[in-house]
Amino acid sequence: MSNRPAPEHLLTSVQMARFVAHGFVRLDAVVPEELNADAVDVLSAGIPAVPYGTPVAEAFPPGSLPARLIGVPAVAGALHSLVGPAPHVDHHAVHVREPGEGSAQPLHGDAIIDVRPDAFDVQLMYYPREVTLRAGGTLIVPGSHLRRTNETDTGRYQNLRGQHRLTCPAGTVLILHHGLWHGGRRNEGTERRYMFKIRFNPVVRQRLLWNTADLDDPAVAEELRAQFPWYEQATGRLEFHNRVRLWRALTGEDDFDLDHWVTRVSNRPERQPADA
Repeated sequence: MSNRPAPEHLLTSVQMARFVAHGFVRLDAVVPEELNADAVDVLSAGIPAVPYGTPVAEAFPPGSLPARLIGVPAVAGALHSLVGPAPHVDHHAVHVREPGEGSAQPLHGDAIIDVRPDAFDVQLMYYPREVTLRAGGTLIVPGSHLRRTNETDTGRYQNLRGQHRLTCPAGTVLILHHGLWHGGRRNEGTERRYMFKIRFNPVVRQRLLWNTADLDDPAVAEELRAQFPWYEQATGRLEFHNRVRLWRALTGEDDFDLDHWVTRVSNRPERQPADA
């Protein structure tokens, strides 16, 4: 991941704006079947842990399953667009849901309260097998990633309007903002459900790392205005404020706004009043 991927593999500005609003990127069936077939055995055996902050090239040797996974062009392009070149590995984990095992995981975000408006980690979630509705796919709540909560504070919430329970073909990769509310569901199918997760920490400023050819496309603002059914009438407006702050940080456009959500609450005039 040290070299910049080709422009066609990077995310576009419209896709980045969708990530800022929704909190995730979904790449369906991008991993080759050969790698998917190898993954089941590798994940069953386990992947050795690495210390927090290990450079990605040191964490995953060439030819290893994780190195092959993040080398898939679409995956490499999305990761570069979001966290830049040569990120560090925060941690990784193999998650297996056995048929009929236990109960659903409560909704949670993978961080303590994180008040950074200008940086974020991402979590790659890779599914080597098809995930059916009964197979215990990951539940996510779109648009929840910028809501300031502490890890499992959201665990008491059940069945939020607009939540999404993952179903996907084999070889699908999700890349989540680390704050997105999510949780594994109970596997009511007949086969193991495998998921491999890697959390990446950026080591460069996350600014204009994607394909910016469409930065001025009106569709960017339309993506940033996305509404979700679980938003409250009043408090939900904070999500627009938070999105604008993040988009300003990602682009360097300090005057960007949506309907004055940030401008009106950051107005601090420097000019002194004229003498009466």
